Amino acid sequence: MASPSSLSVDLSQAFVMAPPGLGEWLVILPPALMITAGALLMMMRHRVDRHGFIAIPALVALVLIDAALLWKVSTGGPVTMMMGRWLPPFGIAFTVDVLGALMALVSALAGLAAGIAALTDISDSGRRYGFFPFLMLLMAGVSGAFLTGDIFNLYVWFEVLLISSFGLLILGSEKQQIDGALKYAVLNLIGTTLFLISVGYLYAIFGTLNMADIALKAREINGAPLMTLSALFILAFAMKAAAFPVNFWLPASYHTPRITVSALFGGLLTKIGIYALLRVMVMLFPVQREELSLVLAIVAVLTMVLSGLGMLAQNDLRRMAGFAVILGIGNMLAGIATGTMVGLSGAVLYALHSILAMTALYLVIGRVKALTGSWTLSAGGGIYSMAPGFAFVSLALFLAVAGLPPFSGLWPKIMLVKASVDIGAWWLAAGILISGFLATIALGRTFLLAYWRPAPESAASVIAGPLTQDRLAAVAILGLAALIVLFGLFPEAPLSLSQQAATGLLDPQSYVRSVFPQGGAQ
Repeated sequence: MASPSSLSVDLSQAFVMAPPGLGEWLVILPPALMITAGALLMMMRHRVDRHGFIAIPALVALVLIDAALLWKVSTGGPVTMMMGRWLPPFGIAFTVDVLGALMALVSALAGLAAGIAALTDISDSGRRYGFFPFLMLLMAGVSGAFLTGDIFNLYVWFEVLLISSFGLLILGSEKQQIDGALKYAVLNLIGTTLFLISVGYLYAIFGTLNMADIALKAREINGAPLMTLSALFILAFAMKAAAFPVNFWLPASYHTPRITVSALFGGLLTKIGIYALLRVMVMLFPVQREELSLVLAIVAVLTMVLSGLGMLAQNDLRRMAGFAVILGIGNMLAGIATGTMVGLSGAVLYALHSILAMTALYLVIGRVKALTGSWTLSAGGGIYSMAPGFAFVSLALFLAVAGLPPFSGLWPKIMLVKASVDIGAWWLAAGILISGFLATIALGRTFLLAYWRPAPESAASVIAGPLTQDRLAAVAILGLAALIVLFGLFPEAPLSLSQQAATGLLDPQSYVRSVFPQGGAQ
């Protein structure tokens, strides 16, 4: 009889034996960096004057890490790191492809712009209530959602950003903020609960939560269980993305917090829902997406056109921006509904454009308030004569949001219209064009009333002064505007990367190989 000491265990059957390389560490660095920075800021809660000196370098580092990650996956393919060395599908995987890295990088740029604007927009009181720690936690949740390869972990990162966004929403504890936060929290908790139910159902069907493993096994299963599961996922993510008819929480809440917080929310949060739809419905369940494509297309058209009408109906600039966010979601849903390479590339490209444009739009509205003393069109006016440079930048941004040349919104709209016509869905193409027309009228009216029209006499006493009084907000707006102009004038690189991202969704073999280099799940 062999003694216990003579027994040998082959650890290679259960663990990753090779040490991770630098490229693999890059996958987990973004959320780890943000959590570490947030914890450090929490420990310095009595020295809020130093928060900016830690938060801004941390956000710059996040941009650099995400840029390095994008370069690595765009040149060498998807990268996976297993937590605790456990082999997949049992270990928790962080897997990043071009889609995840691209979304993480552009989100980090938007987060950096908002962080810079917050240095003057958020008072010491807001900092004491934890603005910068919540910002770090929000960026950790956003980064984690884009980089995880495990669907339960995707749910966990949704929870992280939901908690942090709720904290940011109620900074100041004003009655209007509490009211908006209540609507935001209740509807998002319903969406999160649906997501959790879907994850449980998914595990019951597949016995795994690893996305690469599910992508392999879903090809062998069809029928009612996956259709039910797909419908649940679509409902949960549509609520997160603010798609019609489960989008009423967004215009009821996004106008209540500080404008920097609104900029973060408008730029980032709804895009997480779109990313999850792309990952789950296109990469994991392509057959079910095809069968539900008509429903997705109808939802897309209703989301676009009704939000365009909503933009026209608003007098409050913040509420108008909320409907502009929803209009963009309709465009992205149209791309997912087509399911073609061109349509999915257009959806990814539109998401990147929307992250930058919506963040900038809210920051511009903040400057309009500073210059005119009002959030409303009826009380504003005279900005062109006060700050012509700012008016020029605003006009460029409005053209980009409306999808007009030569700015960043043009190219994804062309791709989405082409993809719709290619599959014979002329009514979907018409919805994209009509919603763009409505947005153009709404933003043109904004420019005429708030910028071109002379300032009302009643507003003269509250005019704050020229743009140079808030240089940091101007730096954030100009940085985002520069990216939007470059994106529009030189679209080759973003187009190429969005096509790579769409290819990875339609043919996830390289994604699966990065998780299972030996050729399949065990």
